[in-house]
Amino acid sequence: MAEKPIRFGIIGCADIARKLSRAITLAPNAELSAVASRSLDKASAFAKANNFPPSAKIYGSYEDLLDDPEIDAVYVPLPTSLHVRWACLVAQKKKHILLEKPVGLNVTELDKIVEACEANGVQIMDGTMWVHNPRTHKMKEFLNDKERFGELKNFANLRFWLGIGHRPREKSKNWMHSCFTFAADEDFLKNDIRVKSDLDALGALGDAGWYGIRSILWAVDYELPKTVTALPGAVLNEAGVILSCGAALHWEDGKVATFHCSFLAHLTMDITAIGTAGTLHLNDFIIPFGEKEASFTTVSKSGFTDLVTGWVPVPSQHTVTTDLPQEACMVSEFARLVGNIKATGAKPDPKWPSISRKTQLILDAVTTSIAQGSKPVEI
Repeated sequence: MAEKPIRFGIIGCADIARKLSRAITLAPNAELSAVASRSLDKASAFAKANNFPPSAKIYGSYEDLLDDPEIDAVYVPLPTSLHVRWACLVAQKKKHILLEKPVGLNVTELDKIVEACEANGVQIMDGTMWVHNPRTHKMKEFLNDKERFGELKNFANLRFWLGIGHRPREKSKNWMHSCFTFAADEDFLKNDIRVKSDLDALGALGDAGWYGIRSILWAVDYELPKTVTALPGAVLNEAGVILSCGAALHWEDGKVATFHCSFLAHLTMDITAIGTAGTLHLNDFIIPFGEKEASFTTVSKSGFTDLVTGWVPVPSQHTVTTDLPQEACMVSEFARLVGNIKATGAKPDPKWPSISRKTQLILDAVTTSIAQGSKPVEI
């Protein structure tokens, strides 16, 4: 007998919820079951525009959806300032939570959310989609290959530009760089919730820097750095919301990584990881150029030709195909965990809130370092 799909409800009709509505529809073990808005008309229009099935329920309040006993899990794409309130309430209603990133304004808020999840036995996962792409697993195989890659020396992730710090060569065992930027228009910079201090006070750091920080942690197997130092030149708007910034991360063993994120520069989503024996590059790590395939390049033990007119060997491209776009892969993995809890009484997987917390800790350290004039902040 086939397992029943996990029934999802969505609270809030943000633009990103359109993408997740489709992802839930595409995931084989998930079902789009309900949507709620503070306006019943808005919820109805959203459901119609995003091809909700006729059986889906439409609610004019978030509370009504959370009181629905037929909903197993809730996707929360609300502004970050509302996460702690609504995510805790979702958990108290015994519903599993797929929470949009950044998960909170600070780690204290996240801890409250995780505590509510643990008390009620529900799974929580943040909405960082790219880590669920099959390409990500293939890239990790390369990074873990001592023969082809060696030891990590530099990693670059480019949605907002994450840069690498510069330490004396004899001390640096690892270098990583990550960057994610996009050029927001005038309307965005004045009116988008991501530039409003009362809605998403973390600005570009929370929206874009989250990805760069996560990519760095991913590359080092989620080992936290010892210190985080904001790079000089952060740009804030009149309300104090970050529009552009970067930071350097330092580990006790000499690893160094930097990232940059911005609403003020051309669209870029790059990663470069440099090891002692090889290098990995990609230019679309957050949103692949195509949703059914994604590529990256690697090269190992390169050198110059005899007259130094070229490289030997040259980088090779690796393409990974997938039947599902990465956001549907994320939904499917989340639904699998929820289904296991429902079917066997298993405990929620602590991996995902742990990764979220480490990402948030570094986010917090960057904001503190910016406020302190780029002083190092210990983790």
